[in-house]
Amino acid sequence: MSTIVHMAAQTDWERAQAEGSYQVGSLQTEGFIHFSTPVQVARVANAIYAGRTDLVLLVVDEAKLSAELKYEPPAGTYSPSDELFPHLYGPLNLDAVERVVPYLPDADGAFAPPVL
Repeated sequence: MSTIVHMAAQTDWERAQAEGSYQVGSLQTEGFIHFSTPVQVARVANAIYAGRTDLVLLVVDEAKLSAELKYEPPAGTYSPSDELFPHLYGPLNLDAVERVVPYLPDADGAFAPPVL
C-alpha cells in the first residue's frame, strides 16, 4: 500500500462522513485536494497550521482512490520547489481512507512527525 496523508479540520471530516465524500475549497479554487507524503506532513503542518488543535490526518491508500492523483511541484513559494506533492483531482472517496489520526501540536504549537 502506498500511503498519502491529508490534514483536515475535524469538522470537515465529520461533514464528509455525513455527505459521503470529502471535498474542500481547494477542489473548487485550485482544481485539486492537497495531500502530503508521510515524510512531508510535519513540515507542511508547521508552515501552514502551526498551533491549530482541531486537525486530524486522513491516512489514504492511493490504490483505492477514485479520482486522479498526480505528484506535482507545490504552488507558490513553498520550498523546496523541486519537491513533489500528491494532488487529488476530484473528491476523496471515503473508502480510500484507511484511518483517521488526531494530529495535535506540542505545547509550543509545533507539530512533530506523525506516527502512522
